[in-house]
Amino acid sequence: MQSNLVIFPNAGAAKKSTQTEERTITKYDRAEEQFIELLAMEDLDHQLDVKPAIASEFEQALSKAIRAAYKSDRSDEQAHRFLQRILYRINRLKLFWYDDLQNYTNERSLYLSSCRDEIEAAWQRWELAQIDVAALQQLDVIDVKQALIERTSADLDPLLSESSRYIREEMTESGYRHLLAIGSFDGLVEASHLSRILGGVANEVQCTLMRVLIEEYGNGRLSRKHSTFFAQMLAEFGMNTQPEAYFDLVPWEVLASTNHNFLVTERKRYFLRYSGGLTYFEVAGPAVYKNYMVAAQRLGLSEVAVGYWELHIREDERHGRWMLDDVALPLAERYPNDAWELVLGYDQQKLMSDRAGIAVVRSIREATQSV
Repeated sequence: MQSNLVIFPNAGAAKKSTQTEERTITKYDRAEEQFIELLAMEDLDHQLDVKPAIASEFEQALSKAIRAAYKSDRSDEQAHRFLQRILYRINRLKLFWYDDLQNYTNERSLYLSSCRDEIEAAWQRWELAQIDVAALQQLDVIDVKQALIERTSADLDPLLSESSRYIREEMTESGYRHLLAIGSFDGLVEASHLSRILGGVANEVQCTLMRVLIEEYGNGRLSRKHSTFFAQMLAEFGMNTQPEAYFDLVPWEVLASTNHNFLVTERKRYFLRYSGGLTYFEVAGPAVYKNYMVAAQRLGLSEVAVGYWELHIREDERHGRWMLDDVALPLAERYPNDAWELVLGYDQQKLMSDRAGIAVVRSIREATQSV
C-alpha cells in the first residue's frame, strides 16, 4: 500500500516505474505457468536430469523472489504472492482431491521437495524474525500455562479492530460474496490439516484432537460436515462450490497461513507449535465469525447464507475450551523443556491470522470499489 504514497518527480518516471512493475508481474506469472507444467511432467526428476534447462526460467524467478520477499528492506508483494502460490501447489499434493490420479505422479519428487525446502527456509526465518523467540524460550512451565490462559482469555472477546468494524458496518453484499470466495479456499477443505497429525500412540491429547476432527467432519456424515455448510452458502449466491475455484483471489497472506499449517503438521517436531496455533484458531474463531454474522444480519441475508458461521460460533466455543484445557495445558506439563513452543505457535498463528484478515478486507475494499 505504500506505493500509493510515492510522489514521482515527473510523469515519465511514473510511467517507467509502472512498466517495470508490470514486467515483474508477467515474469512471475510465466514462471508459475512453467512450474505447473513441471508438476504434470511424467517422472519429473529424471526429466530434469536429462534436460535441466526446462526449469531454468522458474528457478531464476524463484531465486529472485526469495531475495525480494525475505532478504530485502522493501517488501515485494508480487514476490510474496509468487512464492506462497508455488509453495501451496507443492503442499496440496499431500491431500487427496478425488481427481485424476496422474496429478500425483510427482508427489514424492526430490526436486519439488528441494523447492519447498528452499522457500520454507527463507520464509520461516523471515516469519520468526517478527517474534521475540528468545524471550519465549525463557518461559518455564508455569509461565507458559499462565501465558496461554491470559492469551486465550483476551482473544475470546477482543476489541473490535478497524477491519472488524468495516465488516460489521460497511461491507456490502458484493463484498460479502467476495469474502465467501476467499473463504472457500479453506472452508471447502476444512480440518484437512488436523487429520494429518492424529496418527500415533493413544492418549488423552490425541483423543481430544480426534473429537475436534470428528465434529469438524460432521461425525462422518457429509450433510453435517462443516465444508458442506460452506458450500451451501456459496450455492445460495449462485457461486462456484468447487474447491480452489477462487484461488486467484486469495491474498498471499492467507496462503501463508495455510502453508504454515502444512509445515507444522508435516514435521512432528513442530507438534507443540501446531497445537498452540490450533488453540488460537479455535479460541479466536467465534469472534471473527460473529463479525460476519453481524454483517449478514445487517444485509438481511438468509439463514442458509450464514449457516456456516452459526455452526462455527457454537462449536468452536467448545473446541476452544478443549484445546486449552485438554491439549495445550497438558502438553506443557508433558514437555516442560519445550513448552514455550506452544506459546510460539499461538503467537505465530495470531500474527498470521491478523495479517491475513487485514489482507482480506483490503481485497474486499478493492473489489467493491471497482464495481
